[in-house]
Amino acid sequence: MTVPGGKEADAAAAKGARGPLATVLAANAVSITGNSLTLIGVPWFALDTTGSPGKAGLVAFCAALPVLLSTLAGGPVIDRLGRRRVSIASDLICGLALASIPLLHRLGVLEFWMLCALMAVNGLCHAPGEMARHVLVPDLAQRAGTALPRAASLYDAVARGARMAGAAIAGLLVAFLGADTVLLLDAATFGLSALLVTAGLRGVPAAEPMRDGPPLSPARYRADLREGYAYLFRSRLMLGIMIMVMVTNGLSQSWSSVLLPVHAREELGGPAAQGLLVAVFGGCALAGALLYGAVGQRFPRRAVFAVGFLVGGAPPYVVAALTDTTAPLLVTMAAAGFGVGVLNPILTTVMYEQVPDALRSRVVGASTAGVLLTTPLGGLAAGFLVERVGLTSTLLGIGALYFLTTLAPLVFPAWRAMNTRPPEDIPAGSGPADSGPAGSGPADSGPAGSGPVDSGSVDSGSVSSSGPSTPVPVPGRGGTPPRR
Repeated sequence: MTVPGGKEADAAAAKGARGPLATVLAANAVSITGNSLTLIGVPWFALDTTGSPGKAGLVAFCAALPVLLSTLAGGPVIDRLGRRRVSIASDLICGLALASIPLLHRLGVLEFWMLCALMAVNGLCHAPGEMARHVLVPDLAQRAGTALPRAASLYDAVARGARMAGAAIAGLLVAFLGADTVLLLDAATFGLSALLVTAGLRGVPAAEPMRDGPPLSPARYRADLREGYAYLFRSRLMLGIMIMVMVTNGLSQSWSSVLLPVHAREELGGPAAQGLLVAVFGGCALAGALLYGAVGQRFPRRAVFAVGFLVGGAPPYVVAALTDTTAPLLVTMAAAGFGVGVLNPILTTVMYEQVPDALRSRVVGASTAGVLLTTPLGGLAAGFLVERVGLTSTLLGIGALYFLTTLAPLVFPAWRAMNTRPPEDIPAGSGPADSGPAGSGPADSGPAGSGPVDSGSVDSGSVSSSGPSTPVPVPGRGGTPPRR
């Protein structure tokens, strides 16, 4: 006997369960495509309008410092306001800030300080939106019936693909239409991302504000922050990860905001070559993320992570310093992309396995702030060094520092805990802080970020941070009232 509408109802329910996860992936892809436009468009806009690598580095500093501030203190705010609302507001404000730059320039009233201020607004508001989408993935994956490691790899693969497409488009647009046109398109991508989240996450409980908790008073806000940082600083492994990625994100910021644009302008023929390099890097990083999602669980995390960072870190700097043609650097960027592609899925999986949903926004915010501490200085220092000692010396010096930093997983014993997975019968986030990656709360860009840094860095939103060696019970789910 057939139940009327039974199969159709099941199909509709499955589609509805998968819809929110697909929405977050699509919105993040659109937003990160825009970030890639900014990554190439803003340095070239600064170089075209000022002619100074130092000022281009100062613009990068003004864009990166507010990202640190917003991630440092934004976790409790994201939970209280709601992840959907924060994502929408973040995209709308960033779109308006970026659209203002070319419009003011075309009106002939844009001053250098205005450029710095508008990029600071973009940095301040972009990170909370990306973080809000990032911390939704475990809930949406469970809703869609998708395994967590696969969802984490898919999330990173979509981000990598968006960076690849955005970089290729941006390089061509800057070359043929100008950097100001790229910034207008970037503003449009933020608007589209806001529309997707508005429509696709309505009614999803994990995306809504907390309803049962006490009001967010200054005392409650400080307590929420302490809870996130206390959870974070309990694992030697995660402390090592935070310090390592903090250094490498700063070095990668110097590459994306100053060193690669200057090298492309002086040696490679312009922004189209830069766009090609970043696109190839992004495409290979996408392939690396997908490959890890398919077969990566068969291999020890620590070994894969160490090799990925060694291949994806220092080589582009060294090759750029030793060659003035595109082909050798293109091959190097392809190999680096494969290496970097495996990093965020590993770190994101560790975070998703261990951090309770009630603490996830705060722990991700705290860990992201940690790994972003050096990004404001990356572009600023690179611009200063290029003007003082030259591009080649700067590339070799930063490459050497990058190589030494990426030896950490092979040198320090605490990194062995990365290979330990929590027992199958213990819920993620409920184990003791030092039981393998347990307690290894997480942490992208990014933008970020980025992850904030798109050319070779680990996305700060996916990187973890850590803490003391003394075993301390991690906060339970009762630490913060659940969502309703």
